[in-house]
Order: sequence, then C-alpha cells, then structure tokens
Amino acid sequence: MRLKIGEFARMGQLSVSALRYYDEVGLLRPAEVDRWTGYRYYAYEQLWMLNRLLALKDLGLSLEQIRQLLGAELPVEQIKGMLRLKQAELQEQADDIKERLARVQARIEQIEKEGKMPDYEVVVKSVEPVRVGIIKDSVPSMEVVNVTLSRLFEEVGRYIVGNGGQISGPPTALWYSGPSMPPAEMEVAVAFPTESAIPTNERVQIEELPAVDTMASVVHRGPFSTIGEAYAALMHWLEQSPYQAAGPTRELNLEFEPTGDPNKWVTEIQLPVAEA
Repeated sequence: MRLKIGEFARMGQLSVSALRYYDEVGLLRPAEVDRWTGYRYYAYEQLWMLNRLLALKDLGLSLEQIRQLLGAELPVEQIKGMLRLKQAELQEQADDIKERLARVQARIEQIEKEGKMPDYEVVVKSVEPVRVGIIKDSVPSMEVVNVTLSRLFEEVGRYIVGNGGQISGPPTALWYSGPSMPPAEMEVAVAFPTESAIPTNERVQIEELPAVDTMASVVHRGPFSTIGEAYAALMHWLEQSPYQAAGPTRELNLEFEPTGDPNKWVTEIQLPVAEA
C-alpha cells in the first residue's frame, strides 16, 4: 500500500515540506512518483528509514553525515569516530553555555548589589598589530603621571612629524607595571601609530605593538581623574572570568583634546588576557 506524502508526514510527525526537502537532497526518496501528476507516494516500510534519519538529525549530525550513515554499511569504527567528533563538538558548546550562564549569574548579582546596570561593559576581542613610534620611560610618582605622559606624548608626536612622518591612529599609553609598584618601577610607554618610514634615535623607537588574540576591552568616558572606575570594573571582570592578565595594559585616547571638555574624553583600556 502506498501512502500520500501528507499521510506519511503525519505518521512521521514532520512537515510535508521537510519530506520534499529530504527527497530533493537525496536522503529519503519516495517509493513512487506519479509520472503524470508528480505526486509523491511512500511505503510503510520506509518509516524505519525516516525514523533513523530523524534520530541521527536529533544527534546534530550534518546532512552529509546522515547520508553516509543511511547509505552503504559503514565500518563500526568509522561510525564511532563520527559520533565521537559530534560528542566533542557538543561538549564544547555545553562548556560555552556553562560559561555564559556564569556570566549571566554574575551580571544578576552585580545589578542586585548596585541597583542598576553597570557603568562599564567588558568585552573580549582580537587586536591587529600596530606599527608605532614609541618611547619607554618611567613615572616617578602618581602625582605627576598626567604631566609625565603628556610630556612623553608631545616628544613622540613632535619627533614623528618633525621627521616628515604622519600619525595614523590614537595616542596610546602602555603600563608595564601599575600604581601599586614603587615609583622607580612604574614602567610605561607612550606610542603614536604611524606607517611612515622614519628613523629612530636614542629615545624614539619604531616598532610593532604585537597582535593580541584575546584582549579584554573596557571604554571609559570622562576625565582621567575617574578612569580608576573603569580599571576597577576590568579587574572585577577578570576575577570572575576564566582569564588572567597576559601583558601590559594599553590606554587608547580615542577622543582627547587637552584644552577641551574632559567630560567628552573617551579612553579605551585594553588588557591582554589568556586562559588561566
């Protein structure tokens, strides 16, 4: 006995369009197609094949993998290998979901504690290498950090332009050690991106800031006097994440006018991270 496509679809509890698609891709052909009307008819005995197809699809296997398993008899080891690959893929997805659930829970707890959405959002992204003119120096004390960085930025910028070069991106400060270190050990650098071919001297070097595959990023809006809030948010995120710091912090002055309104300044803080 032949079943119309609608009847067979109801037995298999799937849509008629799905059966048509499986026919088109060669996974489950009708037992008969009327040469005059084009109507598809199926046999009861095809139900076991449909059930296997749906069971394999439920495992998340690709159509090509299902085609192989529905075709010629495969060696058991090949079948096991195919399923183990899918198992590993699903486990990776499960781990990702577990981490995301942890981040959702941390966000809920943060909102409950502060009574509002956080002021800072931390994201992880990749950063391309950047060719820069750079000076490495030290900050004698936190009281003069802004003055020191301004002086170094001015020196680098003046050197690049004075040698016929062009600045191609925002000025960047790099912290190799933080404010908790003794003043003599607060190593910093300031850099301007440039693609120009210019010489170096005993102070200004031309080098490449390396690419970073996993860079934690947070954006601060406002004066440098309140940038500590952004750093605190970044450190809190780091404590809750599976990462650890893996390089110097970069501060990119995306919007900055020394004589402008500090409330309009925009600074991106970048921290290279790696799985702990």
